[in-house]
Amino acid sequence: MSKKVCMVVAYHPFLDARIFKKEARSLQKKGYKVSMIVPRSNGNLFDIDGTPYKNSFRSKVFTHEGIKIVTYHSESVRNSLNAVLRDEEVWEKQGFNNSLIQLAMNEDADIYHTHEYLSLFAGVGIKRLMKKKHGKDVKLIYDSHELTPDPLEPRYSVERRKVLQEKLFIMLKEVDYLITVSDYIKSWYLSHMPKLPVEVIYNSPPLTKAYQPKTYQSNSLTVGYEGSMAGRKGSQEKIFGFSDICSKKLDFRFKIIGGSSFGESITVPGHLTPVIEQTGWVDYLSIPTHMKDIDIGWIDFDDVHQSLNNDYALPNKFFSYLNNGVPVVVNKCHALEHFIQKYKCGYVIDKQQAAAEDYANAFLYLHKNQDQLQEMSTNARKAMENEYSWEKVANRLFRVYEELLKEQE
Repeated sequence: MSKKVCMVVAYHPFLDARIFKKEARSLQKKGYKVSMIVPRSNGNLFDIDGTPYKNSFRSKVFTHEGIKIVTYHSESVRNSLNAVLRDEEVWEKQGFNNSLIQLAMNEDADIYHTHEYLSLFAGVGIKRLMKKKHGKDVKLIYDSHELTPDPLEPRYSVERRKVLQEKLFIMLKEVDYLITVSDYIKSWYLSHMPKLPVEVIYNSPPLTKAYQPKTYQSNSLTVGYEGSMAGRKGSQEKIFGFSDICSKKLDFRFKIIGGSSFGESITVPGHLTPVIEQTGWVDYLSIPTHMKDIDIGWIDFDDVHQSLNNDYALPNKFFSYLNNGVPVVVNKCHALEHFIQKYKCGYVIDKQQAAAEDYANAFLYLHKNQDQLQEMSTNARKAMENEYSWEKVANRLFRVYEELLKEQE
């Protein structure tokens, strides 16, 4: 009989690349029976760019690509989950009595896999109530996609950060395994809770099968960006700035794979419309096709001094670039800098806050040194083939699950 896994989601879209396309699908293919408890917003499920599904996925419960999807209304559980900030003595009465927790308990899973601070709180409730009401010991995973609260994030007051962190450490005492996305974030958790079992599951894509090595023998240059530009006005201005500089010096293009979220748009200055291409959001599996004409990938964390998450991040787009042999140019941040220096797969600007001119200079330098760019491209792909493709990384996920299930025997 296959073991049952329940993914508990508080706000991510149900087709999230990490949660659904990588973890849930991989576990299902491995033989686990996987269900997901996922939120509706205003009655709708939503796509990865925030677009609501108005005419599809309308059933409360349905199966998609072999995964059972159980939906709930996020608005109905919000107040209950916010009880995490209250005293632990009132959690069961004020925080655990909601549809999210009840639907998850109905799945009667062996392992509950949570993905956000608030779904972790729900997971603690599930674990406690499954023991209290059904006498069943279930395992709880916290998949920490980022640090919440971010110790440097200015939007948190000192007092609020203190409370959030205090409650986090209470919840982590009930976590059987913590998963996170970079070795730096892992180290942060272990510095606070040295005995906490932690594994790093990188945000890696499956290895591109139809990969063709890049050749850098052209007078043109295409720089690319993959992902959301939502709320990143400063980064948009940098795109316009370095595109303007570079396009005056060579045949330059900038390609955005993804871009604006639902209800937003990126308005490109008229003189740059021939230079900047926007594909819009594309199917996850089609990303390698859109990467074929990109010579350099761009990442900009201009608020790294105010965000430990950005300083420690190894984002989806980073591995997506490497997967397609695309060297990466980035400003100075610990995790990316360490990785790029180790594998010689990109170029780090020696500034935490890099301006459009800094990026333009980096792009122009690499275009003039195409042998170096070629070597970076080769190294990027080798890193994925040897260590970081999802096929390699998924084995870490399977080992976590196998270890937890052995404890239940």
